Amino acid sequence: MAGIVAFAVTAVLAVASKGIDLFGAVVLGVITATGGGTLRDLVLGVPIFWATDLDYIWVAIAASVVAFVANTLLTRKEIYAALLYLDGAGVALFAIQAAGKAWGLDFGRPLAPVILGIVTAIGGGLLRDLLAGRPNLLMTRELYATPVLLGCTGYVLILQFLPEHQVYGAIGCGLTIFGLRAAAIHWNLSVPDWLATKPKPS
Repeated sequence: MAGIVAFAVTAVLAVASKGIDLFGAVVLGVITATGGGTLRDLVLGVPIFWATDLDYIWVAIAASVVAFVANTLLTRKEIYAALLYLDGAGVALFAIQAAGKAWGLDFGRPLAPVILGIVTAIGGGLLRDLLAGRPNLLMTRELYATPVLLGCTGYVLILQFLPEHQVYGAIGCGLTIFGLRAAAIHWNLSVPDWLATKPKPS
C-alpha cells in the first residue's frame, strides 16, 4: 500500500505543471500505481491483483486526489525528496514480490521472473509517461531500472541455488534495490557514460 501511495502521488506531481484537471490526475495516478502489477498478472494469466482487493484502487484514488489538492505543498523540496525515497521503497517491494510470484508459479524460469519484476516496478511509470507525453524512464539516464534488474537477478539466483534462504534473499535484494535508488536520489547518480549512447546532433 505504501508503494501504491508513493506511485500515485509522484505520478500526479510529475504532471501537475502541465495544468492537468482532477479527473486526469486520478486516472494517471491509478494507472501508475497499478499498471505494472496489472501487466504482470495479465502475462501470468492470473486474476488481476486489484480486482480481488479493490482497496488498492481506493487507496490510489485517494492518494491521487490528495496530491492534486496539495501539489503546491508536496512539491516543496524536502517533502518531494521524501516521496522519491518512498517511491524507491515501493519499486523494491513491487519488483521482489513480482519476481517471487512468477517463480512460485514456475513461469518461464529463470528469465521471466526477472523480466516481470522489472515490468511490475517500472510498467506503471512507463504508461504514465506515455499518456502524459513525457520522456519515459527508459529514454533517460536516470538510475531507475538498473537497480531493479540487479536486485531481481540476485533474487532469482538465490531462489535457484539457495532456496532455503528465500526470505533472507528477498530482504537483501529488496534492500539492494532501495539502497541503489536512494543513492541515485541523494547523489543524483545516473547511468555512466560508457553504458549509454550519445545523442546525435539534430
